[in-house]
Amino acid sequence: MVKAIRIHETGGPEVMRWEDVELPAPGPGQVLVRSTAVGLNYIDTYHRSGLYPMPLPLTLGMEGAGVVEAVGPKVKEFKPGDHVAYAAPIGSYSERCLRPADRVVKIPKGVDDRVAAAMMLKGMTAWYLLRRTYVVKKGDTILVHAAAGGVGQILSQWGKALGARVIGTVGSEAKVAAAKKAGCKDVIVLGQGKLADKVKELTKGAGVPVVYDGIGKDTFNDSLDCLRPLGLMVAYGNASGPVPPVNLGILSQKGSLYVTRPTLMTYTAKREDLVKAASDLFAVVKARKVKIAINQTYPLAEAAQAHRDLEARKTTGSTVLLP
Repeated sequence: MVKAIRIHETGGPEVMRWEDVELPAPGPGQVLVRSTAVGLNYIDTYHRSGLYPMPLPLTLGMEGAGVVEAVGPKVKEFKPGDHVAYAAPIGSYSERCLRPADRVVKIPKGVDDRVAAAMMLKGMTAWYLLRRTYVVKKGDTILVHAAAGGVGQILSQWGKALGARVIGTVGSEAKVAAAKKAGCKDVIVLGQGKLADKVKELTKGAGVPVVYDGIGKDTFNDSLDCLRPLGLMVAYGNASGPVPPVNLGILSQKGSLYVTRPTLMTYTAKREDLVKAASDLFAVVKARKVKIAINQTYPLAEAAQAHRDLEARKTTGSTVLLP
């Protein structure tokens, strides 16, 4: 038996329970991982609330790191004692968990387990956003929403390292310093004037080629107005709620714009893409081009409080739950 954070119904943080779970021996293609650190992500709240429906009962959590304790048949890449990290499938809020071997990667020397747990989902999300969804080039100006958040700080640092000028948005004056420290050349506090006017002013009327928006409903329409003609709106999250139905005619009216709703799971569905994403991420972290700011830690048993603080926007950077 192991302890895990599970839900038996969807709802607020109060539905989360710290309870015993039976864990079988690893089967073919599986590894048993003793959790040393677990990452907290906004998608965890979507699974808990039912926004992204999942079969119940459910052990929450997508991201984590730990030590391999046992391997199942046909597993050749890993052995007991290996330090590994992962960003899927669901079930990381547990003292131990079974993982498909083809979904975990080895943590290289020089990267701490807590750092790995804090960056896998968020960092590989930044990887596909910057390197595949829109390939950021030196001299680009990009707009990053929630620039003081976990994904936002990685996006901003990595974007700057690629030679881009990063305009970030934050929800309050208190988060401006964190966004600037993360590499934002300019920081806009949402709610203090029209976003598009400020972006157009900073770009001398041109607008930006890409907007990275993990906020959703509250920022979607304003984000479209920040784009230059043929610009790309990347809606990769719903922190404020899902985007309502959109009249596609608006895209033509605003300059033949593009919109995409990508997911990490699609971009890393193939093993080779997952390994490439993790390798590139570990490389920029080891080179200190991207620093992972773990600004909050909670005992895993108190994950409900971590969810409350995340949804209240009381957190910055990354949050780690400790078994």
